[in-house]
Amino acid sequence: MTSDPISPEEAWRAIEADLAPLPSELVGRRRAWRRVLAADLDARVDVPPHDMSAMDGYAVAPALTSTTLSVAGTIAAGDRPGFKLDPATTVRIMTGAPIPTGADRVVPIELTDGGTESVELLQTTACGAHIRRRGEVIRKGELLLRAGTVIAPGTLAALATHGISSVRVHRSPTVAVMTTGDEVVPPSIRPRPGQIRDSHTDFLLAAGHDLGVEFDSLGIAADTPDALAERISRGMRSDVLIIGGGVSMGAFDWVESTLDACGCELLFHNVSIQPGKPLLAARHEGGLVFGLPGNPNAVMVTFALFVRPALRCLLGYEDGFWHSAMEGTLTGPLEGARGRDRFIPARLVGGTGRARLEPIMAQGSHDMNAFARADALVRVTAGSEPRAAGEPCAWQALEP
Repeated sequence: MTSDPISPEEAWRAIEADLAPLPSELVGRRRAWRRVLAADLDARVDVPPHDMSAMDGYAVAPALTSTTLSVAGTIAAGDRPGFKLDPATTVRIMTGAPIPTGADRVVPIELTDGGTESVELLQTTACGAHIRRRGEVIRKGELLLRAGTVIAPGTLAALATHGISSVRVHRSPTVAVMTTGDEVVPPSIRPRPGQIRDSHTDFLLAAGHDLGVEFDSLGIAADTPDALAERISRGMRSDVLIIGGGVSMGAFDWVESTLDACGCELLFHNVSIQPGKPLLAARHEGGLVFGLPGNPNAVMVTFALFVRPALRCLLGYEDGFWHSAMEGTLTGPLEGARGRDRFIPARLVGGTGRARLEPIMAQGSHDMNAFARADALVRVTAGSEPRAAGEPCAWQALEP
């Protein structure tokens, strides 16, 4: 039996307890991009590894007796440290090269005449100028990255600098997706009268790829309890099972009763949102199940609002319902809402400063063309009055 609709915030609280980050696994550095560290990492080396020049120029000693100095040699990046500087001379030095013993500053080449055998210093620099000191960024053994850090391209660069070849990250969830409906056929088949092509699977597989999670497609299940039970049982081997369709009030909507027969505990069924009211969530010993409504727009909205943040939590991210919402300004009128929160597809339009959102009014929850042009959702809370262009709105990106 379906229950009375609950608020989206209540729906999120119902699943939140089951969304602890998954256990860790060891992965190679380059495979760790966009994953979340499961353990602290300490620095393996001093950065910089030695005192080095921050500029192309000339290394000089503390006490200058003349502004014209003989050039005793050249130190290039990659040369071994240990060159000893006679106080009466200078040495040409390149960016990244080790500072010679006896030097306490670098004079940039643009402040000299650029000589190779002797050089005239047109301007001197202060003690320590243009020298990067050993370990000034971080010392070996100091904390490099905390658990919970999302591994971005810059993080990979830091890991490579320290020679870290593999890291512990939270395991990626296994996710199975399936579509239901006797009327649904694969996209490669020309539908007969009364049939429609499956749009859910392509959307869900792509949405998973955006998260760095590969979804496993279980195909299309017929509208019978036995067919559903077989696919659902297979899907329950994954951490998360996503079902598209079969959760409304029709005579052939068997998903809720089949989940019950398969040993799942219902968390909620019916959320006070539009589109997406029939959304269902359940738990079992091995994971979670989301039953998404059959209409294409409802699938996209409920995935963005609930499934995507749930998967991100399992990956170790901090997320939740409407977690990344921001304030923006409408560029066109927006209808109000009655008893349910409405989520309207919108397009971010150009400009500087505060985000500007152009609402895209769909013909209904089957109008996927509206979402094909959208990159954001605008929330209209229950009981809201219509808004005009120029008024504020709350919005969230459709993709991570």
